[in-house]
Parts: sequence; C-alpha cells; structure tokens
Amino acid sequence: MTYPINMDVKPEVTAFFDDATNTISYVVKDPASNACAIVDSVLDFDYFSGRIAYDHADKMIAFVQDNNLKLEWLIETHVHADHLSAAPYIQDKLGGKIGIGAEIITVQEVFGKIFNEGTEFQRDGSQFDALFKDGDTYKIGEMDCFAMHTPGHTPACMVHVMGDAAFTGDTLFMPDSGSARADFPGGDAGDLYDSIQKILALPDDMRLFMCHDYGAGGRDIKWETTVAEEKANNIHVGKGKTREDFIKFRTERDAQLAVPKLIIPSLQVNMRGGNLPTDDDGNPMLKVPVNGL
Repeated sequence: MTYPINMDVKPEVTAFFDDATNTISYVVKDPASNACAIVDSVLDFDYFSGRIAYDHADKMIAFVQDNNLKLEWLIETHVHADHLSAAPYIQDKLGGKIGIGAEIITVQEVFGKIFNEGTEFQRDGSQFDALFKDGDTYKIGEMDCFAMHTPGHTPACMVHVMGDAAFTGDTLFMPDSGSARADFPGGDAGDLYDSIQKILALPDDMRLFMCHDYGAGGRDIKWETTVAEEKANNIHVGKGKTREDFIKFRTERDAQLAVPKLIIPSLQVNMRGGNLPTDDDGNPMLKVPVNGL
C-alpha cells in the first residue's frame, strides 16, 4: 500500500510521561490551526486499593485548555495491557472522537471469552467513535493524518502518522530497547517483524514517538527517535536483522517475560474504549480470570 506521507507538515508534539506505567502520552497540535489530538492517554489506577484517579489526564486537559487548543481526536494505538485509558474522561471534558484499529473486534472476541463477558458486552467496536483500517485517513484541523495497521504485538495495533511524526504504540521501542513482546493472545512474532519493516520503510527523517520507555541501562527516559536511527541501531531489527532471527529471538525472549502488572484491569477497561465494566447493579467491577491468561 502507498501511504499519503507529507514530511513538510511538522506538528507540535508535547509529551507527558507517566512514572507508574512508563507510558508516554502525547498532545499533537496541527501547525496550521489550534486543533489537536491526544495519543494514548493514561488513567491512574491503584490495583491494590481498586481506586482510580485522574492526575495524568488532568495535566493533559489543563495543557489543552491553557493553550486554547481544540481537541478533535483521542487516538488509541492499540488495546494496552499495561495501563488504563483515560479517553472517555478526557472526551467528557474536551470533546473529540475516540479512535482505534478496526481489529479491535478480534481483541474483544478473544478477551470477551477469557473474561467470560455476557451478551451485553458488544464485540463490534461500537464503544469507539472510529475504527481505522490500514491506510485510512483523517484530519486534525488542516493536517492530514493516516493509520498503518501494524499487528504482531496485538491484532489491532496501528501506527498513526501525522505529518512528519509517527506514533508507534508498542510495536517499536527506542533503538537500545528493541521491540514489543508478541506472546499475548493474537500476537505473532513474524507479524511483528513485518509490521516493523513497514515503519522502517517510512522516510529516514520521520520522527518516531514511543508509547513506552524504561530507561535501558539506567539512562534517562527518552521517547523520540527517527526511522534512520532505528534502522541503524535498533538492537532487535536494526542493521538488516532477518525475519527468522527475529522470530527466534522474540519467541525465546517472550517466554522469559512476566505478565504486565496491570494486564487484568487494563484489558477489561481498554477493550471497552476506556470505560469500566460494571456489575448487575451498575457498580464498577473487575474480574480476575484464574489461570485464564
């Protein structure tokens, strides 16, 4: 597929780092207007007490309001397994449409069974305002944007390209950190390699923005790199690493990884577009599937 790349458009990107989950969320402003998008927002959640808070989201809301921006999109790069989305909370305060990859329906089907969701849980993506397919375009103000389907970490992963900036979700990490795991239900190491090659086929000076960083080797947290830097230095796929070598490494590595600490609440909330599930009385309630993951 040929994607409508325009490197002459350079959006203003402001990052918000969440220490609890090592997630980076972004406000992306159209350079030609006051329109903006928010990418991969975070809801504060204390698993041990079962309490939620909105500190991270409120910082982003305040930034949008203080700069007189108009929020048009809340983009989810995928169904996150390590943090809860604050998209509905932000939408209630600022408006905008919530969008995710169209393969969310596959994720909903898989995890709907794992969490034994009833027939009231819709598995058609209707919890979101927009479902993106590969190559779908949309606008933030005057800025043309498009979505690239990049499965492998999850079936619904998308990279969103906005001018000369691409938001990679969990598909790719900083060069010294490599790539995402591919062992979740619906994940596939071969698909992940192919998806990363799609990213590396973007222009060399395309800015890449990560969804997570863990400060490899004790360095400071970073979230921005370029296609050229990834091709040259990515420890998992750089310097022409083969598909076969990547699959072997990724499969062996994933077998050693622990389950993300917030995977159980994150999946239940994020597959609902950021809304919490409820019990029969309408109270927010989460399930714990025993030996289900």
